[in-house]
Amino acid sequence: MSSDCPEASAIRPLRVAINGYGRIGRCVLRAWMESAHRHRLRIVAINEPADLESMAYLTRFDSTHGVFPGAVGVIDGGLCIAGQAISVFHAREPADGPWNSLEFDLLLECSGAFSTRDALQTFLDAGCPRVLVSHPGKSAADVDSTIVHGINDDELQAGQRIVSAASCTTNAAVPILDLLERHLGVDNAFLTTLHSVMNDQPMIDGYHHADLRRTRSAMQSIVPVATGLAQGIERLLPGLAGRIQAKAVRVPILNVSAIDLAVNLRRDTTQDALNALFAEAARARPDLIACTNLPHASVDFNHDSHSAVVDLGQTRVNQGRFVNLLIWFDNEWGFANRMLDVARCWADRCPPSDTLTREPVPPSSFSGV
Repeated sequence: MSSDCPEASAIRPLRVAINGYGRIGRCVLRAWMESAHRHRLRIVAINEPADLESMAYLTRFDSTHGVFPGAVGVIDGGLCIAGQAISVFHAREPADGPWNSLEFDLLLECSGAFSTRDALQTFLDAGCPRVLVSHPGKSAADVDSTIVHGINDDELQAGQRIVSAASCTTNAAVPILDLLERHLGVDNAFLTTLHSVMNDQPMIDGYHHADLRRTRSAMQSIVPVATGLAQGIERLLPGLAGRIQAKAVRVPILNVSAIDLAVNLRRDTTQDALNALFAEAARARPDLIACTNLPHASVDFNHDSHSAVVDLGQTRVNQGRFVNLLIWFDNEWGFANRMLDVARCWADRCPPSDTLTREPVPPSSFSGV
């Protein structure tokens, strides 16, 4: 794994804008609020087609992550979060946003609606300095780099303009596969993702998707869906190209997912040796990897910021080289934290140098929602 980015010198915070204030966009803001590195970033603007009052309400109250840990209000057509003014606008197309008039350094594209280079280029053309995307590019060529924090942060370059933070499942799988490849060798692997429901599924049967399985009620069925996880892993770990397969099913819970990982290793191991390897990795990178020996269920990992939590009680080894693992991850909260990690690392390679011009808004000057 690549080492964490070095702490930047005393410079002004990286000014960040968010495009798309849905599940990931709101989690990014909450993760920033709770981050130990909050001083390194400053969220200055949000673009979201929804109305401002709804944005404020869904910021303050969240069915999955609870009440927002700070004051939330509306002021001068924008949001005020813990005393900080955040500009809000409601453009539906990148070209319609007032990006040129904003003083910011990086756009976090969290809408999920833009995955090709041509589509992402429209943000640059409209005045965005750089774009960090909350999902993989449609192809590797659609972004300048795909980054999984803790694996290939060193590929970030100051001159890059469009970078992907990969996906929640890629961030969960790649650190574990990388660890196995480096220590025991991976001959081949099959991953089955058990993913919580998403917004592209209907609550009741309806004409919501070209994939007929996704027309079925998300809360009444386990639904197999297509996944690009294998291709995403191979982009990050090219040495495993042609040796990874994956499938995914959506399960009727609101949050937290798991990966059932089956691996054929190149060297013999034991259950105890494997679990010791994961425990050591967790000690080395406690921000990214965790382990548990407790009899947990998925709900116990809600709001867990790790990329991957290895369930040591579910580790199995058959005849020395055939291994089965269970990896938990909060697909919302873990990924939102990784987006902020990548943004911070990118800032270290292209640090902002001028002085922040906007002052915090006193908490008494806004209306609570």
